[in-house]
Parts: sequence; structure tokens; C-alpha cells
Amino acid sequence: MKNLYLFILLFSWSVQAQQQLTGQIKIKENANELPIEGVNLIWLNTSMGTITDQSGNFKLPMSPNSNKLVISYLGFKTDTLIISSPKRLVHTLLPDADDALDEITLTERRKAIQKSYLEAQNIIRVSSEELLKAACCNLSESFETNPSIDVNFADALTGTKQIKMLGLSSPYLLISEENIPMVRGASQIYGLTFTPGTWIQSIQITKGAGSVVNGFESIAGQINTEIQKPSQDAPIYINAYTSVNGRQEYNAHFNTKWNDKWSAGSYVHVNQRTQKFDKNADSFLDVPISKQINVLNRWQYTDATKGWVGFASLRFLDDKKQTGSINFDPETHRDTRAFWGSEIETQRVDASLKIGYVFPDTPYQSFGFQSAYSNHDQDSYFGLRRYDIKHKSFFTNLLFNSIISNTKNKFKTGINFSFDEYNEGVDLVDYQRRDEVIGAFFEYSYDSLEKLNITAGIRLDSHNRLGTFVTPRVHLRYNPWERSVLRASVGSGRKVANIFAENQKLFGTNRLIQLVENGGSVYGLRPEKAWNYGLSFRQGFTLFQKQGDVTVDFYRTQFEDQVVVDWEQASHIRFYNLEGSSYANSFQLELDYVPFRNTALRLAYKNYQVKTTYGTQTLQKPLQPRERFFANFEYKFENEEKGSQWKADMTYHFVGEQRLPSNSRDGVGYSSERYGLLSMQITRVFSKQFEVYLGGENLGNYKQLNPIVGAEDPFGSTFDTSLVYAPIFGKMFYAGLRFKLNNIKK
Repeated sequence: MKNLYLFILLFSWSVQAQQQLTGQIKIKENANELPIEGVNLIWLNTSMGTITDQSGNFKLPMSPNSNKLVISYLGFKTDTLIISSPKRLVHTLLPDADDALDEITLTERRKAIQKSYLEAQNIIRVSSEELLKAACCNLSESFETNPSIDVNFADALTGTKQIKMLGLSSPYLLISEENIPMVRGASQIYGLTFTPGTWIQSIQITKGAGSVVNGFESIAGQINTEIQKPSQDAPIYINAYTSVNGRQEYNAHFNTKWNDKWSAGSYVHVNQRTQKFDKNADSFLDVPISKQINVLNRWQYTDATKGWVGFASLRFLDDKKQTGSINFDPETHRDTRAFWGSEIETQRVDASLKIGYVFPDTPYQSFGFQSAYSNHDQDSYFGLRRYDIKHKSFFTNLLFNSIISNTKNKFKTGINFSFDEYNEGVDLVDYQRRDEVIGAFFEYSYDSLEKLNITAGIRLDSHNRLGTFVTPRVHLRYNPWERSVLRASVGSGRKVANIFAENQKLFGTNRLIQLVENGGSVYGLRPEKAWNYGLSFRQGFTLFQKQGDVTVDFYRTQFEDQVVVDWEQASHIRFYNLEGSSYANSFQLELDYVPFRNTALRLAYKNYQVKTTYGTQTLQKPLQPRERFFANFEYKFENEEKGSQWKADMTYHFVGEQRLPSNSRDGVGYSSERYGLLSMQITRVFSKQFEVYLGGENLGNYKQLNPIVGAEDPFGSTFDTSLVYAPIFGKMFYAGLRFKLNNIKK
């Protein structure tokens, strides 16, 4: 009898486990059917639902209370299907007849930024359509229309833009490419410029402690990019861009579908700037002379009937920048005091392999394998200072997904291994090290199928420099009432501070470098450790028969240990471990609303308290605004008879005061001005193949006056190019075109 009871119990669990609907959602554009990310699926009159992933796939437990599945996506007809059994579903959405003009129109009508009411983590999904609202020449410029990420100016030399989230700079974020760590180590400063905007299919922004699956380094959050898939991208895509600050870009995609399973793509990016500008007459270039060649080859294998999918990629990059005095000639003036100049030359090779398998008979079970290798070689000098870095990196990850008794209880588990080999030359000192880490993780998810989600994860890592440590993370989602979601999260993170690679702007100064060692394993310093706590509430509403939502976020990052970068003395920059407190409080209030047909409005207010103890004083971090305001408005005008479309996007950033560290010119306690930046872009869609765009940035022409301290004596002790808080170039106009050819016979 006991054995019979166990058999019945196991049989019941097995039946429950398989009561899960799986499938793929596609959209029809012309003669093509393409898998699409972000489609909403929900059982009618319930809160049980999900959204499709980047391959259009979904998993959704069968509902005991409804057999009607509602499938919806902006710009397409909403379908309601009667589901009698959990068989695999493949469904194609058709364009809404009232909105359908042509392929370009449909693409631009989709919701470009998506937030889910159903996920435990606070994830914002940004599609490639959102990136078209601005110039978006590379990943560092992809967040101009997104209030979750702050775009900052790095220095007065390189023209590089850096990003911050929750008040913390990019080293405290895990920046990955298809969930493989990408921008880290040697590429921390310039790596965001190494991914062209046209290569990006979508971006996922995760606020707060991320998943343990992706490693222990994400302290403030994760930014993950999905690259274009050869099977989904246009066979031929061309993008050309030019601007008044001398920048020209060219992008070309060539994709081939060999058969039903194999596809391949080649992506080429070239950009250059050859003109010299010195609008503020300080004898230094406002923007660098530069040239970049970036080539990516990608192969895709998909066998949906057997459950296999795979990607292999190989990339080569050559990037060169020259900056400094407008009269500087590298052939003549390098290593001399005639004119101050700088060159930064980077060559990089990336290779990756991804393989996934979904068990056909048990679609809730799958495994995946990821592997990546990179070789980063940067040679650079800044006046008479030298900084060279060679960084070889290898990463591999094996993971398995399944359930515990039923689909309410899911888990992910796996192991990963990585190593990093660094060789750095800093002025006259060389640093070498090798980091190795092996880790294992387990993440459990509970979904009540109605109002509650809990995701709890833990990982154990053994690092040759950090030792053996545990990383816990918990995410909770609760729906208190209709169209609302409350999220909470807590988790820890650790990282090794690559102090020179992460702070390369220091080489554009003549400050003395001081390392206050305390016996730590990297540069004599201890690693960084922090806890992140987050709370988020989102409420949807209907006003004047138009849809909108309001989101309120508060996150706190509390450091237990940190490598402090101290600029508080005008003549020095000091690195030492934290003795005191360090924290970052981030508050954000955001409104998304559709006031009229063919319009969208996004507003956000952000307040930051980011404080660190410097010596005996706890101060707001320098070059960190306390307040920011963001506004974005988009409008589309369509001519149904001509099948054409005009689109206009306007973005405004208000940046509050920023504390500047002491320097010989401004002294101690100096703060920046408040300022606003207005950008606008107009796009004319002529057909489904061709469109042109024209835009302007910083249309109010706000400029930071005299950004370089000691420009008249660049080899003197007071020279400093790091104190940049606003644009230097002023207003900038650009124009470009996009062309794609979709129908090519094999």
C-alpha cells in the first residue's frame, strides 16, 4: 500500500509538471514570419501570464481557471485562443489592419521599452526601435532616451561617454553580451564604444542585485545586450552617418540563410574623425582624431524540432585615438615637451560559443553551455605618461534548468570557470597578475501563478585572490491589485578593483599617484564588497482613455569594503581601502503615458546621495549630480495613401550641481553649474527599405568653459583634464540614412 501511495504521488507530480504550455510567437511582415521578443501572453480573467524571449519562445503553466489564452503585441491584432491541452503552440500574429502601412511602420509602432508585471527582477527591456530615436552610434550612446541609465562625460580629451546606474559607475555593473561578461577589466573605459549601435537587437537593464547565474560581480545591476541574429536580421542592411563634429560612420550587415537550420551573418563597422576642432580656443582638441574598424562574423544553428540552438561568433577590432594639443604631431612630438599629445591604440579579438538544448518531451528542462575568449591589447601614452595593458580572458559556463515537483517551483543550477591575465605598464612600473575563479550556483524560483514570485539564489566561488566566499541574492514580486506590481530585492556582490584600467582619466593629469597598500592581494589593496537593497512599485492607469503607468524606485548600495579613489588633494590621486562609510542612495520617479494617438511621453526625476569617507570627511562623490530630470516625447505622422511616415523625438536632460574635487584653479568646495541639454531627431520613412534621419544634440549650445586646468602649461604640476561635467563641443548636428533589403532569394 505504501508503494502504491508513492507511485500515485509521483504520477501526480509528473502530470502536474507537464501541465505547461510552451511554444513560439511570430509576426508576419510582408512574406516573412519572424520570431519576436516581448509578446504578452495571459490567461483570460487571470493574472497568470508571461512574455516571449528574444527567440520568440515562451513557457506558461496551464491555468486551472481559464482555457482562453490572450496574445497581444502593439501594432498587431490581439488573438484569443482556446487551449485544450499543453501541446507546443506556434502562432503568428497579423498586423492590425487599422495601423498596417508597411514593414517600417509596423516596426516603429511596437512598444520600444517594455516592463513586465510578472517578473521577480526589475528588468527594463529596450528594443532596437528605441535606439533609433537618437544617433546611437555605439553602446555608450544607446541610453540617451532611457531614464534608468545616466550618461556622463569622461574627460576633456577622449570624448568618451561613461554610464552610471543607481549613482554608481560602470565598474559596479555587470555589462554582458548575451549573458557573457563583456565590458570589464581592460575594456572598462572604452569597451562600451566597441559595440556598434546597429549590431544591437535589444538591451535588458536589470536594476539592483542581479541573478547569481550571471556571476558575483554585479553590485548595482546588469546591462545585457543581445546581438542581431542572422536568421532574423535583414539580408542586407546599410547605415551611414555624418556629423558636424567631423565624425563619419558606416555600418553594413550581410546575412545568409543557408537552409532551414543554418544561418550566417557578417557585420562591418567603420568610423573615423579626421577634422580638428578647438572651439574654446584652449589650444586642445575638443574631440579626438579617431578611426575604428570593427568586424563580426556570426553563425547560427537552430533545430526547433529536436530542441537545439547554437551560436558562434568571431570579432576583430582596431581602434585608434589621437588627442591633446591641436598642433601635436605624433611623428615629431611624441616623448617631447614641444606639444602635449596622446595616442590610444587598441586591438581586440573576441570569440564565443553558445549551445542550448530543450528536452522535447519535457520542455521545462534545458541545459546551456557558454564559452568566450578575448585578447585585449592597448598601447597608450598621455604626454610623458605611459599606460599599456594587455588582458587575456576566458569564461565558460554550464547550466541546467528544471522544476521541483511542478512548474510552480523551478530551479537553475550550474558551474562556471574564468581566468584573467593582466600585464600593465603604469609610467615606469609594471604590474602582472593572473586571476582564476571557479564557482557553482543554485537559483530557486517560486511562482504562485497569481500574485507572488520569489527568486532566491546562492553561489559559492573560489578565487585565487579573493578566497572562497558565498553570494546570496533574493528577489520578490507581489501584485497587490490590478495593474500593479511591488518588487523587493537584496543581494551582495564583490569585485576586484582594476584601479588603473577603471580610472584612465588620471593619466590626463599630472597628479602624483599614491597607493596606500594594506596587504591586499591586488595592488596591495583588498577587494570590494557591497550589499544592494531595492524596492520598486509600478502602477498602471487609464486617463482620458489613454494608457500609462507610474514607477517609483529606491535602491541603496552599502559598501562593506571599497577601494576609494581620492581626488581631494589638488596635487595627488590616492587609492586606499575604505575607512568609514560609503553608500549610494538612488530614488527615481518615472511616468510613461500616451497622451494622444501616435505620441508617447516619458518623464523621470532622480535624486542621488552618493557619499564616501575621504580621510576624516564623508562627502558627496565628485562629479555626481544630486538631481536629474529627464523628459522624452515622440510623435509619428503617417500618410496612409503614400505609405510614408515622419517621426520626431525630443529628449531633455536637466543635470543638477556636481561637486568638483579641489584643484589649483578653483580651489576647494567648488561646484558646477546646473544645466539642461536638449536633443531632437526627425526621421523620414520613404518606404519599407529606405529612411533618412536628421538630428541635433545640445541644441541650447551649453558648454563647460575652460574644462582643462593648466592648459597653458600642460607639463606643469597643475595640468588636469579630468574635471569635466558638461559638453565641451557645444551643439552638434548629424544626418544619416538606413537601407535594408529583406527579400533575397537563396
